[in-house]
Amino acid sequence: EEADLVLLVGTNPRLEAPLLNSRLRKGYIHNELQVALIGPKVDLRYDYEHLGDDTNVLKEIVGGRHQFSSKLKSAKKPLIIVGSEVLERSDGAAILSAVQTLALNTASEDKEWKVLNILHKVASQVAAFDIGYTPGVDKIREGNLKALFLIGADEGAIDKADLPKDCFVIYQGHHGDQGASIADAILPGAAYTEKQATYVNTEGRAQETLVAVTAPGRAREDWKIIRALSEIVGAKLPYDNLDEIRDRLEEVAPHLTRYGSAEDANYFKQAEQLAQKIKTQLDNCTPIDVKLKELQDYFMTDSISRASPTMAKCVQAVLKQKQSKF
Repeated sequence: EEADLVLLVGTNPRLEAPLLNSRLRKGYIHNELQVALIGPKVDLRYDYEHLGDDTNVLKEIVGGRHQFSSKLKSAKKPLIIVGSEVLERSDGAAILSAVQTLALNTASEDKEWKVLNILHKVASQVAAFDIGYTPGVDKIREGNLKALFLIGADEGAIDKADLPKDCFVIYQGHHGDQGASIADAILPGAAYTEKQATYVNTEGRAQETLVAVTAPGRAREDWKIIRALSEIVGAKLPYDNLDEIRDRLEEVAPHLTRYGSAEDANYFKQAEQLAQKIKTQLDNCTPIDVKLKELQDYFMTDSISRASPTMAKCVQAVLKQKQSKF
């Protein structure tokens, strides 16, 4: 909300991060925030300057040859927000290098102000990276797997056709969604309202949830399922309660146990050095695009909503309204 100029690159924050977009809209209405977008023209619910969807636009801004370059340099508190989707492109490394260079060349009067921001679409994805998860599912498709363990994987990134015929799929989660539909064995876990857990929000702030309702039937908290399974397979984990798990989490990623505090980004120099080693060139033939341009089924965007009879009625009501002549 303190920013006076925002450059969006390959993102549609209205659908990818509605709360962030509401902050941008608030800044636009009350603080005369200027917003520019590189990517497809989308409805953000406020006016912005559309710079186009060509990667050459980004190259010209970095080189100071674009008319927007002067606006960026004169801004007191500029922000560059890059959608994680564009980093998945074949020239994603080159795009990241370009925006890193642009951010370094865009000085702010406030030395504590962070110009560059990467907007992730998946909840707690950044926290998963912090504790060592590898992004993407390409290795799963390429590997000759005998078993695959899915933990709350309900977004359809992996299908049965992607796996060897003899691969045994285990699904651990709640509400029996897409991941459960391809599983050979299902271990019922607890939903976020049914367990004491740690989540990380968009700005990197660790948050703790407490138990609101008891998990139904034979469902258990996720850590208890994994702890019991480890003993069965002969690789017993040394954790008997949640405090012991959080002690280990503090050793691996201490900021994930500092609830309510956002960890500052502090690897800019290392990122700059890595960016200089990137040899990939920007793809001038493929425009910068986003998958989410409009939301078809707002009431079916997560596993809990998809399992709700009430949400199903809402979908039917919306479809009926669309078919109506009135």
